Amino acid sequence: MGSDKMKPELVRRAEATTATMNKYRNKPFNWKAGTTCIHLLRFHLRQLGYKPEPLPRIRSAIGARRALDKRGWQHVGDMLDSLLPRVPGHASMALGDIAMLRSGDGFGAITICAGPLKLMGWHDDVAGMAVMEPHDVEGVWRV
Repeated sequence: MGSDKMKPELVRRAEATTATMNKYRNKPFNWKAGTTCIHLLRFHLRQLGYKPEPLPRIRSAIGARRALDKRGWQHVGDMLDSLLPRVPGHASMALGDIAMLRSGDGFGAITICAGPLKLMGWHDDVAGMAVMEPHDVEGVWRV
């Protein structure tokens, strides 16, 4: 068919979301292995044609806090605000959009809309990256 820009928007979003799901499905969250919500986000954005900056080498929660502090960000929502436009609430999310969930560590947890009322990401109750219902959504960003 031609370039990705010629594809209908929903097809482009579906392909990117499926590729992201396939790469991270069931993988456990692991700082050292590079399977974190930041890596999930970066891979997903690249699937959609964005060119995000290279990630700093982050191997722990302490390193993540330092990287956020260095940029003056309290949590990953501040980072997302610097990259993407916010949308009002998770009810208006489209396939492939980004949501930040409240997290116990204060970083926020980046998730991706995987369909109506479904988000993919990591949660304390699940061993690996999985699809879940939205809960404690603190922000939503359009891709």
